[in-house]
Amino acid sequence: MQVVVVQSEAQARMRPEDLLQLHVLNGAGQPVPLASFASTRWVTGPVQTIRYNGYPAIRIAGEPAKGVSTGAAMAEMERIAAELPPGFAYEWTGISREEKLSGSTATILFAFSLLSVFLCLAALYESWSIPLAVLLVVPLGVLGVVLGADLRGLENDVYFKVGMITIIGLAAKNAVLIIEFAKELHARGHGLVESVREAAHLRFRPILMTSLAFMLGVMPLVLASGAGSASQRAIGTGVLGGMLTATLLAVLLVPVFFVVTRRLFPGSERQRRFDAHEPDAEAPGAGHAAAPTREGDA
Repeated sequence: MQVVVVQSEAQARMRPEDLLQLHVLNGAGQPVPLASFASTRWVTGPVQTIRYNGYPAIRIAGEPAKGVSTGAAMAEMERIAAELPPGFAYEWTGISREEKLSGSTATILFAFSLLSVFLCLAALYESWSIPLAVLLVVPLGVLGVVLGADLRGLENDVYFKVGMITIIGLAAKNAVLIIEFAKELHARGHGLVESVREAAHLRFRPILMTSLAFMLGVMPLVLASGAGSASQRAIGTGVLGGMLTATLLAVLLVPVFFVVTRRLFPGSERQRRFDAHEPDAEAPGAGHAAAPTREGDA
Protein backbone atom coordinates (compact mmCIF):
# COMPACT_ATOMS: atom_id res chain seq x y z
CA MET A 1 0.00 0.00 0.00
CA GLN A 2 1.29 3.42 -0.97
CA VAL A 3 0.58 6.58 1.01
CA VAL A 4 0.31 9.89 -0.82
CA VAL A 5 0.76 13.08 1.21
CA VAL A 6 -0.89 16.12 -0.38
CA GLN A 7 0.32 19.57 0.71
CA SER A 8 -0.84 23.00 -0.40
CA GLU A 9 1.44 25.88 -1.19
CA ALA A 10 2.70 27.86 1.79
CA GLN A 11 0.56 30.92 1.11
CA ALA A 12 -2.57 28.72 0.93
CA ARG A 13 -2.13 27.22 4.43
CA MET A 14 -0.93 30.09 6.60
CA ARG A 15 -4.21 30.65 8.54
CA PRO A 16 -6.85 28.33 9.98
CA GLU A 17 -9.37 29.84 7.58
CA ASP A 18 -7.20 28.72 4.69
CA LEU A 19 -7.42 25.13 5.88
CA LEU A 20 -11.23 25.30 5.88
CA GLN A 21 -11.15 26.07 2.15
CA LEU A 22 -9.66 22.68 1.35
CA HIS A 23 -12.02 20.27 -0.40
CA VAL A 24 -12.57 16.64 0.45
CA LEU A 25 -14.91 14.01 -0.98
CA ASN A 26 -18.22 13.40 0.77
CA GLY A 27 -20.19 10.17 0.89
CA ALA A 28 -21.56 10.78 -2.59
CA GLY A 29 -18.09 11.30 -4.01
CA GLN A 30 -18.58 15.04 -4.45
CA PRO A 31 -15.87 17.51 -3.32
CA VAL A 32 -17.03 19.78 -0.52
CA PRO A 33 -15.04 22.35 1.53
CA LEU A 34 -14.05 21.52 5.11
CA ALA A 35 -15.91 24.66 6.28
CA SER A 36 -19.23 22.92 5.54
CA PHE A 37 -18.80 20.41 8.36
CA ALA A 38 -15.77 21.51 10.39
CA SER A 39 -14.65 24.54 12.37
CA THR A 40 -11.42 25.73 14.02
CA ARG A 41 -10.58 27.30 17.38
CA TRP A 42 -7.45 28.11 19.32
CA VAL A 43 -6.59 26.04 22.42
CA THR A 44 -3.57 26.01 24.71
CA GLY A 45 -1.51 22.88 25.30
CA PRO A 46 1.97 21.70 26.21
CA VAL A 47 4.74 22.56 23.81
CA GLN A 48 6.38 19.23 24.61
CA THR A 49 4.83 16.05 25.97
CA ILE A 50 7.11 14.43 28.53
CA ARG A 51 6.87 10.80 29.54
CA TYR A 52 8.81 8.91 32.20
CA ASN A 53 8.70 5.10 32.22
CA GLY A 54 5.75 5.30 29.86
CA TYR A 55 3.67 7.63 32.08
CA PRO A 56 2.85 11.30 31.38
CA ALA A 57 5.16 13.34 33.57
CA ILE A 58 6.15 16.86 34.52
CA ARG A 59 9.82 17.64 34.86
CA ILE A 60 10.75 19.81 37.86
CA ALA A 61 14.31 21.10 38.16
CA GLY A 62 15.69 23.25 40.94
CA GLU A 63 18.42 23.68 43.50
CA PRO A 64 18.40 24.12 47.30
CA ALA A 65 18.59 27.54 48.88
CA LYS A 66 21.89 28.79 50.22
CA GLY A 67 22.82 26.99 53.41
CA VAL A 68 20.43 24.09 52.78
CA SER A 69 21.85 20.70 51.87
CA THR A 70 20.60 18.72 48.90
CA GLY A 71 19.44 15.97 51.24
CA ALA A 72 17.23 18.37 53.20
CA ALA A 73 15.81 19.84 49.99
CA MET A 74 15.02 16.39 48.60
CA ALA A 75 13.35 15.38 51.86
CA GLU A 76 11.13 18.49 51.70
CA MET A 77 10.21 17.73 48.09
CA GLU A 78 9.25 14.19 49.06
CA ARG A 79 7.08 15.55 51.87
CA ILE A 80 5.24 17.86 49.48
CA ALA A 81 4.88 15.13 46.84
CA ALA A 82 3.30 12.82 49.42
CA GLU A 83 0.37 15.27 49.67
CA LEU A 84 -0.52 14.95 45.97
CA PRO A 85 -3.93 13.44 45.08
CA PRO A 86 -4.22 9.70 44.40
CA GLY A 87 -2.88 8.69 41.01
CA PHE A 88 0.22 10.87 41.23
CA ALA A 89 3.71 9.63 42.03
CA TYR A 90 7.25 10.98 41.86
CA GLU A 91 10.66 9.68 40.83
CA TRP A 92 14.14 11.18 41.11
CA THR A 93 16.29 11.41 38.00
CA GLY A 94 19.80 12.54 37.15
CA ILE A 95 22.13 13.55 39.98
CA SER A 96 19.34 13.42 42.57
CA ARG A 97 18.65 9.78 41.76
CA GLU A 98 22.35 8.95 42.04
CA GLU A 99 22.51 10.74 45.39
CA LYS A 100 19.58 8.73 46.73
CA LEU A 101 21.15 5.47 45.58
CA SER A 102 24.60 6.32 46.94
CA GLY A 103 23.19 7.48 50.27
CA SER A 104 21.82 4.02 51.00
CA THR A 105 25.15 2.37 50.22
CA ALA A 106 27.46 4.82 52.02
CA THR A 107 27.43 2.82 55.27
CA ILE A 108 28.27 -0.38 53.43
CA LEU A 109 31.07 1.38 51.58
CA PHE A 110 32.61 2.70 54.80
CA ALA A 111 32.36 -0.74 56.40
CA PHE A 112 34.11 -2.41 53.48
CA SER A 113 36.82 0.28 53.51
CA LEU A 114 37.54 -0.38 57.19
CA LEU A 115 37.46 -4.13 56.59
CA SER A 116 39.97 -3.83 53.75
CA VAL A 117 42.37 -1.81 55.89
CA PHE A 118 41.95 -4.26 58.78
CA LEU A 119 42.69 -7.31 56.62
CA CYS A 120 45.77 -5.67 55.07
CA LEU A 121 47.13 -4.78 58.50
CA ALA A 122 46.34 -8.23 59.84
CA ALA A 123 48.39 -9.74 57.01
CA LEU A 124 51.20 -7.23 57.64
CA TYR A 125 51.49 -7.86 61.38
CA GLU A 126 50.25 -11.47 61.30
CA SER A 127 47.99 -10.52 64.18
CA TRP A 128 44.32 -9.78 64.66
CA SER A 129 44.79 -7.49 67.67
CA ILE A 130 47.47 -5.00 66.54
CA PRO A 131 45.34 -3.69 63.61
CA LEU A 132 42.77 -2.59 66.18
CA ALA A 133 45.26 -0.09 67.57
CA VAL A 134 45.70 1.31 64.06
CA LEU A 135 42.00 1.53 63.28
CA LEU A 136 41.28 3.36 66.51
CA VAL A 137 42.92 6.42 64.96
CA VAL A 138 40.39 6.54 62.09
CA PRO A 139 37.68 8.34 64.16
CA LEU A 140 40.24 11.09 64.83
CA GLY A 141 40.58 11.68 61.10
CA VAL A 142 36.82 11.52 60.54
CA LEU A 143 36.42 14.17 63.24
CA GLY A 144 38.66 16.50 61.24
CA VAL A 145 36.71 15.87 58.04
CA VAL A 146 33.44 16.79 59.77
CA LEU A 147 34.90 19.89 61.42
CA GLY A 148 36.52 21.09 58.20
CA ALA A 149 33.31 20.73 56.21
CA ASP A 150 31.27 22.40 58.95
CA LEU A 151 33.60 25.39 59.29
CA ARG A 152 33.44 26.08 55.55
CA GLY A 153 29.69 25.45 55.34
CA LEU A 154 30.04 22.49 52.97
CA GLU A 155 27.31 19.92 52.44
CA ASN A 156 27.24 16.22 53.24
CA ASP A 157 27.43 15.17 49.61
CA VAL A 158 29.29 12.56 47.60
CA TYR A 159 32.53 14.58 47.74
CA PHE A 160 32.29 14.68 51.53
CA LYS A 161 32.04 10.89 51.54
CA VAL A 162 35.05 10.59 49.23
CA GLY A 163 37.08 12.65 51.70
CA MET A 164 36.01 10.41 54.59
CA ILE A 165 37.03 7.26 52.75
CA THR A 166 40.36 8.81 51.77
CA ILE A 167 41.17 9.78 55.34
CA ILE A 168 40.77 6.17 56.50
CA GLY A 169 44.00 5.20 54.76
CA LEU A 170 45.80 8.44 55.56
CA ALA A 171 45.04 8.25 59.27
CA ALA A 172 46.05 4.59 59.41
CA LYS A 173 49.38 5.47 57.78
CA ASN A 174 50.42 7.69 60.69
CA ALA A 175 49.50 5.00 63.20
CA VAL A 176 51.46 2.37 61.26
CA LEU A 177 54.62 4.50 61.44
CA ILE A 178 54.53 4.38 65.25
CA ILE A 179 53.14 0.90 65.84
CA GLU A 180 55.59 -0.79 63.47
CA PHE A 181 58.58 0.44 65.51
CA ALA A 182 56.85 -0.13 68.86
CA LYS A 183 56.06 -3.73 67.90
CA GLU A 184 59.68 -4.46 66.92
CA LEU A 185 61.09 -2.90 70.09
CA HIS A 186 58.63 -4.76 72.29
CA ALA A 187 59.46 -8.07 70.57
CA ARG A 188 63.17 -7.52 71.29
CA GLY A 189 62.61 -7.42 75.01
CA HIS A 190 61.90 -3.78 75.77
CA GLY A 191 59.06 -2.87 78.10
CA LEU A 192 55.70 -2.08 76.51
CA VAL A 193 55.57 1.55 77.63
CA GLU A 194 59.26 2.05 76.92
CA SER A 195 58.87 0.61 73.42
CA VAL A 196 55.95 2.79 72.43
CA ARG A 197 57.57 5.89 73.93
CA GLU A 198 60.75 5.32 71.95
CA ALA A 199 58.79 4.57 68.76
CA ALA A 200 56.77 7.78 69.12
CA HIS A 201 60.00 9.72 69.66
CA LEU A 202 61.72 8.18 66.64
CA ARG A 203 58.77 8.57 64.26
CA PHE A 204 57.66 12.05 65.31
CA ARG A 205 59.68 13.85 62.62
CA PRO A 206 58.71 11.49 59.74
CA ILE A 207 55.03 11.79 60.65
CA LEU A 208 55.18 15.57 60.66
CA MET A 209 57.17 15.71 57.41
CA THR A 210 54.91 13.39 55.44
CA SER A 211 51.73 14.91 56.86
CA LEU A 212 52.80 18.51 56.19
CA ALA A 213 53.88 17.58 52.66
CA PHE A 214 50.50 16.01 51.99
CA MET A 215 48.54 18.90 53.49
CA LEU A 216 50.48 21.41 51.40
CA GLY A 217 49.78 19.23 48.37
CA VAL A 218 46.01 19.49 48.82
CA MET A 219 46.02 23.25 49.40
CA PRO A 220 45.36 23.95 45.68
CA LEU A 221 42.16 21.92 46.03
CA VAL A 222 41.13 23.79 49.17
CA LEU A 223 41.68 27.18 47.49
CA ALA A 224 40.39 26.16 44.04
CA SER A 225 38.27 28.56 41.99
CA GLY A 226 36.64 28.50 38.60
CA ALA A 227 34.92 25.66 36.77
CA GLY A 228 34.58 22.52 38.87
CA SER A 229 36.01 24.22 41.94
CA ALA A 230 33.10 23.23 44.21
CA SER A 231 33.98 19.55 44.09
CA GLN A 232 37.68 20.29 44.49
CA ARG A 233 37.10 22.46 47.56
CA ALA A 234 34.83 19.83 49.10
CA ILE A 235 37.36 17.02 48.74
CA GLY A 236 40.36 19.18 49.63
CA THR A 237 38.77 20.66 52.74
CA GLY A 238 37.69 17.28 54.07
CA VAL A 239 41.06 15.65 53.50
CA LEU A 240 42.96 18.63 54.92
CA GLY A 241 40.86 18.76 58.09
CA GLY A 242 41.05 15.01 58.58
CA MET A 243 44.80 14.91 58.06
CA LEU A 244 45.31 17.79 60.47
CA THR A 245 43.46 16.15 63.36
CA ALA A 246 44.81 12.69 62.52
CA THR A 247 48.37 14.05 62.70
CA LEU A 248 48.05 16.15 65.86
CA LEU A 249 46.02 13.63 67.83
CA ALA A 250 47.64 10.48 66.48
CA VAL A 251 51.05 11.40 67.86
CA LEU A 252 49.50 11.60 71.33
CA LEU A 253 46.87 8.86 71.25
CA VAL A 254 48.32 6.11 69.06
CA PRO A 255 50.85 5.12 71.79
CA VAL A 256 47.94 4.88 74.22
CA PHE A 257 45.95 2.76 71.77
CA PHE A 258 48.88 0.40 71.28
CA VAL A 259 49.53 -0.04 75.01
CA VAL A 260 45.86 -0.70 75.77
CA THR A 261 45.51 -3.13 72.87
CA ARG A 262 48.63 -5.13 73.76
CA ARG A 263 47.58 -5.39 77.39
CA LEU A 264 44.11 -6.58 76.45
CA PHE A 265 45.38 -8.89 73.70
CA PRO A 266 48.98 -9.89 74.48
CA GLY A 267 49.06 -12.38 71.61
CA SER A 268 49.78 -16.09 71.53
CA GLU A 269 53.04 -17.65 72.62
CA ARG A 270 53.78 -18.63 69.04
CA GLN A 271 53.34 -15.04 67.87
CA ARG A 272 55.66 -13.73 70.61
CA ARG A 273 58.33 -16.28 69.65
CA PHE A 274 57.97 -15.31 65.99
CA ASP A 275 58.31 -11.60 66.78
CA ALA A 276 61.34 -12.20 68.98
CA HIS A 277 63.22 -14.18 66.28
CA GLU A 278 63.40 -11.66 63.47
CA PRO A 279 66.00 -12.42 60.77
CA ASP A 280 68.27 -9.56 61.86
CA ALA A 281 68.23 -10.90 65.42
CA GLU A 282 69.62 -14.24 64.21
CA ALA A 283 72.38 -12.80 62.06
CA PRO A 284 75.69 -14.63 62.70
CA GLY A 285 78.14 -12.75 64.83
CA ALA A 286 75.55 -10.40 66.23
CA GLY A 287 75.47 -10.36 70.00
CA HIS A 288 72.10 -8.62 70.13
CA ALA A 289 69.62 -6.99 67.76
CA ALA A 290 70.03 -3.29 67.21
CA ALA A 291 67.13 -1.02 68.00
CA PRO A 292 65.58 0.99 65.18
CA THR A 293 67.54 4.12 64.38
CA ARG A 294 66.58 7.49 63.00
CA GLU A 295 67.97 6.66 59.56
CA GLY A 296 65.45 6.13 56.80
CA ASP A 297 62.69 7.96 58.57
CA ALA A 298 60.87 8.89 55.40
